[in-house]
Amino acid sequence: MARIHVFGVVGLVVAAAVSAGCSGATSGSGSGSHSGAASTAASAGGTGGSPAPTESNPPGDIPDNQAFVAYRPTGGAFTGFTVKVPEGWARTSQGGTTVFTDKLNRVQISAAATSTAPTTASVTTRVVPQLRGQVPKFASPKVSSVTRKAGPVVLLTYQGDSGANPVTGKVVRDAFERYAFHRQGHEVDLTLSGPVKADNVDPWRIVSDSFTWK
Repeated sequence: MARIHVFGVVGLVVAAAVSAGCSGATSGSGSGSHSGAASTAASAGGTGGSPAPTESNPPGDIPDNQAFVAYRPTGGAFTGFTVKVPEGWARTSQGGTTVFTDKLNRVQISAAATSTAPTTASVTTRVVPQLRGQVPKFASPKVSSVTRKAGPVVLLTYQGDSGANPVTGKVVRDAFERYAFHRQGHEVDLTLSGPVKADNVDPWRIVSDSFTWK
């Protein structure tokens, strides 16, 4: 009985050694596998060894792939012009004014008959005071004469608060560009607006440069 007991102990020791060896091999294989995955992840992350950061645009940025379509009024006092507006934006019209909106951005087009062409002086003395009384927290007005493809135009830039969001009540600080085009007794005011931190220089240039008299 004692001999049988010894062999039993020896067998248990051998079995434990074999098991330990197998565990070591398995552990080594697992370590190699994780190292390979880590290496692959580092390679995918580029030279810095980390994934590229997710791109984030400020609220109000118009996408680079935004398409534009020509708009020409079909009713109202004056229809002799066309201008490109962002495709797919919501449109509303009232009297001689048409507005296109999308999220935080806005394009407003107003046409009217006028006997005199706008000048930097007339916009400064007449339009600026009007807007100061209409736009919440109106500020930083700047009037200048610029050139677009349609010819010379008076540009008024300023800032103001948007209306409160009907759901959240949030108010956005907006930047405005107001272009006053004039020809043969007709004036068209093109106003482009969006959040002050949005980078919409290129889209707004596309719209203002697209204005054409017909």
